[in-house]
Amino acid sequence: MRGRIAVRWWLGLAGLAICGAGSAQPPAAAPVMLPKAGEPLTVRAGRQQIRVALVADGLTSPWDIVFIPGTSDLLVSESNGKLRMIQGGKLLPEPVWTPPSPAGNDILHGVVVHPDFATNKLVYVTYLKGDDQRQTLGLSRGRLEGAKLVDAKEIFVADAWENARMAYTGRMEFGPDKTLYVSIGDRDRLCCGGQDDNSIRLRAQSLTDHTGKILRLKDDGTAPADNPFVGRAGAKPEIFTYGHRNSYGLRFHPVTGELWQMEIGPQGGDEVNILKPGANYGWPLVSQGRNYSGTLVSDEAWGREGMEQPVIFWVPQISPAAMAFYTGDKFPQWQNSLIIGALSGQHVERMPFNEKGQPLRREEFLGELGVRFRDVEIGPDGYIYFSTEVRYGSGRPDGAVIRLEPAPAQ
Repeated sequence: MRGRIAVRWWLGLAGLAICGAGSAQPPAAAPVMLPKAGEPLTVRAGRQQIRVALVADGLTSPWDIVFIPGTSDLLVSESNGKLRMIQGGKLLPEPVWTPPSPAGNDILHGVVVHPDFATNKLVYVTYLKGDDQRQTLGLSRGRLEGAKLVDAKEIFVADAWENARMAYTGRMEFGPDKTLYVSIGDRDRLCCGGQDDNSIRLRAQSLTDHTGKILRLKDDGTAPADNPFVGRAGAKPEIFTYGHRNSYGLRFHPVTGELWQMEIGPQGGDEVNILKPGANYGWPLVSQGRNYSGTLVSDEAWGREGMEQPVIFWVPQISPAAMAFYTGDKFPQWQNSLIIGALSGQHVERMPFNEKGQPLRREEFLGELGVRFRDVEIGPDGYIYFSTEVRYGSGRPDGAVIRLEPAPAQ
């Protein structure tokens, strides 16, 4: 019930600010203004001055970042198919690992470390698998030794095959019980040509494959016995929730323990959901956005019985790709706020909540940098880290990892 209350509140008060704002096109790109090594920028975030420091640049479309436990070093996945390491503040020249994938862009996506990394050194990566005719998501697990991932083995292949390199996602998050949650996109190669053809994206409503789903796996890639659809005839046992478009965020709430999920909608309708085992989140029958032709996604687009409503949505879209709850100590007034980075929106948003879990406001900042924000992590030092890119798929090393710090008191 709380989710439904939150979305109505968001519609009623925030709708004036984010709905009916004219064209759903992204804003004109600002000139790129990233910090240089040793020369942080000072900018304003709401009422607070913050510093933006460069951690490392020279990355090619960085997608995911994760801290190596017990260190300040980072693993970074480059979309062109290289897992990289930032060690001691320097980007190492040689890749840590490359996936068994076809050549091209949009190859390597997610990277996470096992909750017991201190003893097992296990790292998990998601990537495009297949050939020029059919592709899906693959998941491998390997052991980090120094600056190399060794003994990497493919432990799961999604049943989400399609002749489309796009929309396979691959965000991951380990749960408190050490199960692994993995996002699978809707695989829709018909989305963007002004067509209303639902034939591919309707697979998100079917339990017979993994398209448009959030999966829950054991750390060896198999399905836990307590997953919601285990034992149901014709249903994939790995499915945790369904009816999703392209999920780019998975995080557990630091207070409630709920699993929050964020996905990019079509024209408008980007959304954040609270996931419940076995629940249906509506896509492509329900969405606050529209098809790329301008039509509603269905004749009952705003809601249907048995389908969950989002707790937050954006119209027009910002293409949110980075999501984390702030749990550090460097920005105490931001505690438990949701931090979101946007691709087409080219900015960062902070959302504080009231005692009922309802979003109070959107605090938008960092738009002056002129970059796309792909992932966010709260560092062990309490600072906020983003992977950024200037233009996706350019093949140029225009990506960077940046760090947000409180500005020194004047």
